[in-house]
Amino acid sequence: MYMKALLVPALFLSFAACSGYKQPPTAFHETLTRPYLLDASDRLRIIVFGQDDLSNTYVIDQAGYISFPLVGNVAARGKTQWGLAAEIAAKLRQGFIRDPDVSVEVDTYRPVFIMGEVKNAGQYNYVSGMTVQNAIATAGGFSLRAQQADVDITRQINGEILNGRVPISDPLRPGDTVYVRERYY
Repeated sequence: MYMKALLVPALFLSFAACSGYKQPPTAFHETLTRPYLLDASDRLRIIVFGQDDLSNTYVIDQAGYISFPLVGNVAARGKTQWGLAAEIAAKLRQGFIRDPDVSVEVDTYRPVFIMGEVKNAGQYNYVSGMTVQNAIATAGGFSLRAQQADVDITRQINGEILNGRVPISDPLRPGDTVYVRERYY
């Protein structure tokens, strides 16, 4: 009897140690309430009012830049839409346009990636307000072997890659990778 009393807690602790679960850092969820930061693969609609030849859609390249007429490459990675608009306006003021009025909108966000125990793993378009559950539905739903209560998410924040286990009701950010684990019977 004494041996069983010791065996059960030891077994539980060994499973807990093997699970690899780690509480997500606070920055993991704090990023959800902060302004969106632009990154590679975001497609932007940039409008310079009164300058139809400059107004167009631009894609942020893998190095984090957009190539904008007259001013050349402009760093976009890690900036808000308003910050990028201000930088483009400042560059245009340097001998090109007297008082430019620039607007930047995200036309298409970078994709989310869904892996693991879903019917159609792959890359999917991010939609504003998307939750883990919405993303899994987009990927065809859970497979028969899926662990359905929570998932692992990989998220890049300020150049640092963070991992966390979250419930399926959690919101996603563009660029997130969702991994649905296999359930153990």
